[in-house]
Amino acid sequence: MYNMLSHTHSGLRWLVLVFLLLAIVTAYSKWSAKANYPAGKLPLLALIFTHVQLLTGLALYFISPKVQFTAATMKDAILRFYTVEHLSLMLIAIVLITVGYSRAKRQAPAAQGHKTIFTFYLIGLLLILVSIPWPFRGLGAGWF
Repeated sequence: MYNMLSHTHSGLRWLVLVFLLLAIVTAYSKWSAKANYPAGKLPLLALIFTHVQLLTGLALYFISPKVQFTAATMKDAILRFYTVEHLSLMLIAIVLITVGYSRAKRQAPAAQGHKTIFTFYLIGLLLILVSIPWPFRGLGAGWF
């Protein structure tokens, strides 16, 4: 079960990143063109994939050997990353993405919705990129 969830979580990361990037680029271009909001499903797809990633991550959080609740956890950089840092930053990013989508929907049909999507999704994406256990960070994770 752990291996299946781990591979699912790692693979979904790429879908989340792609859809967030597409939503950000599209929102910027439509905001620049002063197009009315909404005009596409990319922000919704990015939101959906982000929430699916959250659910698989939460399931993985409770069965992962990399997450430990001991006194030594805060002294070990890898355990601290998976137990505290990864979860905290990802939750903040997902909340920002969700709030951005909700605010943009309330601003329709004004072009301001695209600016809201662009801003909130970009901040969320940056937080996600910082908190992914990339292989070059030495946290024991691979590309997939």
